[in-house]
Amino acid sequence: MPTPPSKKPGVKPHLKRITFKAKFSAACTIAIVIVISVAFAADAKDNDRDKNNDQQAYCRYVTEQAAAQRDLLLVPSAVAGVTQPNTGLPMQVVWGLSGSLSNVRKSVLTMDAARKNCDLYSAASSAQQDVQYALPSLEKRALQHRLELIQQASESLDTLTATTRKMLDAQNMTRPMAFVLQTTKIKLDSDRADTQSKIVSLYTPAQLSDKPVKELVAEKQSREVYEQKALDKLSRQNDWDVALSVGAHQQISPLVDSRGAYGEVTVSYNLASHAINKHLDQAADAYDDWKKVQEGDIVRNADVLKQQVVNGISVQDSRLKALQEEQQQIESNLQLVGSAETTAALDFRNQLTTAQLLLQIEIGDATFRLDRLREFLGKNF
Repeated sequence: MPTPPSKKPGVKPHLKRITFKAKFSAACTIAIVIVISVAFAADAKDNDRDKNNDQQAYCRYVTEQAAAQRDLLLVPSAVAGVTQPNTGLPMQVVWGLSGSLSNVRKSVLTMDAARKNCDLYSAASSAQQDVQYALPSLEKRALQHRLELIQQASESLDTLTATTRKMLDAQNMTRPMAFVLQTTKIKLDSDRADTQSKIVSLYTPAQLSDKPVKELVAEKQSREVYEQKALDKLSRQNDWDVALSVGAHQQISPLVDSRGAYGEVTVSYNLASHAINKHLDQAADAYDDWKKVQEGDIVRNADVLKQQVVNGISVQDSRLKALQEEQQQIESNLQLVGSAETTAALDFRNQLTTAQLLLQIEIGDATFRLDRLREFLGKNF
């Protein structure tokens, strides 16, 4: 507690000037609080337009926490106490306001750090969501395309079945020879049900970001840099301080009318600030290095996703080549029996045709997956 200046007994002090200073200081502080609050609220409202519900909820939480800390730092403290000067003067009671320029600066930096933290969370969650659901989204699109292929094959099979029934009615074909069409129909229905089950078991968000993954990751990394710089500025603010105390004092032993004003300015500087700032710089570099290799971080997950897509392209390419070779063999056999009218030739042609229908589904599926994977790789990495 600051020691107020001594006053001669019997001399009535004049408090108008110090009272005006205290009121003016409090008014300025309140004005600063209002201006910062309005500015941050307007900026946060503009940013909320581009955020989803999760990001908006987190930003509101961070903002309220920072606002509480800002008010604690920015508004002066009311002080009161009893002091006994060590110069033999009478005991006195003192009261007034105490503030800190460093705290005022910290209040601004605290809100800035909260905004940077909010931006980082938004960028990180968007990138994480895109990386996490990239492959499920591609798989869902491929399965939906497979349903379309199955539907096309089913329609072609129905046409072939109708033709076969006419030949069966004309006794140009036996029922065992038509059984292969029924078997193929069962396979198609089973494939359709299995594909539909896979689709409903996959969860993907209603909408993913249109930005490439590499841009989302780069934005997340830049937001991390901004946040670390904001936190670094906030930590460095502890290096110095200018504290101001103003108020009044009153002698209480013996109790006489001896009220007077007092003011105190204290300047402090941390002698270890150079070493502290050096460690803060090293911590920022170490944080950046850690994020690049952290298992579960977006940068690492994006690298894993890229490798998965590359491997998927290799697998689908090999699959497509094998299927195309099978297709060539079936087409060659169909050309051999295309003009034959014997019962055995008709039976063999039905078998080849149904095999071709099933093969077309697999070729169309492999082609679609390969094209989508290549498109995804080119766009995002």
